[in-house]
Amino acid sequence: MKLTMGKTLQVPDVVTVPYIEGDGVGPEITPVAQNVVNAAVTKAYSGTRAIEWMEVLAGGKSHDLTGEWLPAETLQTFKDYLIGVKGPLTTPVGGGIRSLNVALRQDLDLYACVRPVRWFKGVESPVKEPHKVNATIFRENTEDVYAGIEWEARSPEAKHFGDFLSNEMGVTKVRFPGTSAYGVKPVSEEGSKRLVKAAAEYAVAHGLTKVTLVHKGNIMKFTEGGFRKWGYEVLSEYPQLEANDVIADAFLQNALLKPEAYQIVATCNLNGDYISDQLAAQVGGIGIAPGANINYMSGHAIFEATHGTAPDIAGKNQANPSSLILSSCMMLEYLGWGEAAKLIESAMESVFSARMATIDLARFMAGGKALGTAEFGEVLIERM
Repeated sequence: MKLTMGKTLQVPDVVTVPYIEGDGVGPEITPVAQNVVNAAVTKAYSGTRAIEWMEVLAGGKSHDLTGEWLPAETLQTFKDYLIGVKGPLTTPVGGGIRSLNVALRQDLDLYACVRPVRWFKGVESPVKEPHKVNATIFRENTEDVYAGIEWEARSPEAKHFGDFLSNEMGVTKVRFPGTSAYGVKPVSEEGSKRLVKAAAEYAVAHGLTKVTLVHKGNIMKFTEGGFRKWGYEVLSEYPQLEANDVIADAFLQNALLKPEAYQIVATCNLNGDYISDQLAAQVGGIGIAPGANINYMSGHAIFEATHGTAPDIAGKNQANPSSLILSSCMMLEYLGWGEAAKLIESAMESVFSARMATIDLARFMAGGKALGTAEFGEVLIERM
């Protein structure tokens, strides 16, 4: 059955969830994640709730079967059913879609990329105190340089744009205009405010007290400086929250030195890309980092593995399904089925604490036992 969006999300007891299997390791990690979620929902609700999985096509599998990287039917299905789960996708090299992930986010206007980062006991980390990392990043998902507005050096478009800057805008700071490529960085008041509002509402809903705006407004005064200005305007409406801001490069240092200072982080698109991956590395790597792309106003949301397709280990039963499993936990929480999500998270920490994991994590654990992709899922289900 479909979700519906009124003033709030309306969730039936049986929810149909479209999913993209993914490329590379996708065919291995996706069924494992689905099995784990199914088991958790059954256990948490004694069979009164369930998920029906419905496959839709995108990426390499779609191109092989249909000749299209991202069929219109897939987009329409996500629009109709509001939510979906996505494995890692191959992005075509050369022409065509710049990025399948970006295309999905922009076409569905999934303006908030939400990345909670926490440490699981038992996971080895490159930092001394990974337990101090417990933050959720809200990354603006539709603007900034990811809008894909750029022109290749020496192209007619680049020359035309360079002439426009020089002749009509009076720009004199392009050092080598004849060989410059150009890109445009749109940052809007509407886009910034809706992202920061989502971060503030999340903080309030989860009993948190601090929201930090991360930006490079000291250099990009009207784009990222605008993000900071508009962000503070939104946060002024939430007197119960402590609002502050920090320059992006300082944040990257502070996240290592005092990660406990951050609870909710709101930032522009490119900054969010860097920040979320650094924080994930501090708790053991992107293999256990979940992510969601959400439009809180329309109800649309896609929950995804945050890592790549890993073609070097595809088909070897070595891939870590944790990112997709934890992203599916975010989906369960989004549905209001938090009890099932907690079962999975507790089971995962129990398995890691017993020094069992897929090879990418087990090799760093003292006496660690490496599990195959499918076996890891089975052990998780046993531990619920």
